[in-house]
Amino acid sequence: MKIAVIGGTGFIGSQVVKILKASGHEAVPHSSSTGLDLVSGRGLPEALAGTDVVVNLTDSPTFDDASLSFFRTTMDNLLLTAKAAAVSHAVVLSIVGADLVPDLVYYRAKVLQEDILKAGSVPYSIVRATQFFEFIETVMSWTSDDQTVRLPATPVQPIASADVAQAVVDVCVGVPLQGTRNIAGPEVFTLDELGRITLTMRDDRRSVITDSNAGIYSAASNDVLIAKSGAIIAQTTYRDWLARH
Repeated sequence: MKIAVIGGTGFIGSQVVKILKASGHEAVPHSSSTGLDLVSGRGLPEALAGTDVVVNLTDSPTFDDASLSFFRTTMDNLLLTAKAAAVSHAVVLSIVGADLVPDLVYYRAKVLQEDILKAGSVPYSIVRATQFFEFIETVMSWTSDDQTVRLPATPVQPIASADVAQAVVDVCVGVPLQGTRNIAGPEVFTLDELGRITLTMRDDRRSVITDSNAGIYSAASNDVLIAKSGAIIAQTTYRDWLARH
């Protein structure tokens, strides 16, 4: 099977390409470094020629209002070209609970991306994942100083990026879902609790202060970022992952 991985040199994309190739598939990474510009469409017909499946793992360069335009333009270009190339399956990676956090413009942009894919004529699959383990310390850095880290008590169910990549591969090589598959890590934490675990295992003596207004995830209320019934639950735990990284 020939699979075009748009964003295939990035964080998740490079892992997806590696797994696909190890499984015997012809996985071809495409990105700006390979000459593809998804915004203008430059290089897209060549990238999709003879392709069975296209998976779009590109991300908006910003999290503000411009992300709406980015996802609208790139998805329109991708689906138009995929239809012309007779691609039989289009896959995108999105976020668990994206439709439940309207106050975050980036999440609205991801929902727009999903809606454009659903409305298109190319058979599709959507993989929705929870927050990645790898991004937890970045989230903490947004609201930290030399002494404290301020985090809301927002429930989260984080997942290792390697498990996300495997889930994307599983969908790519299967029949189109014509729907959404949710994936999440095996444990639910509040974000402030996750911060304390992280600092302890990193031997970081800063303290975590619970602050309902700290950071972007303060906009997520209740359990909107938690996977619901029917989600695929990965096996890697956060403490095990931290111990290896």
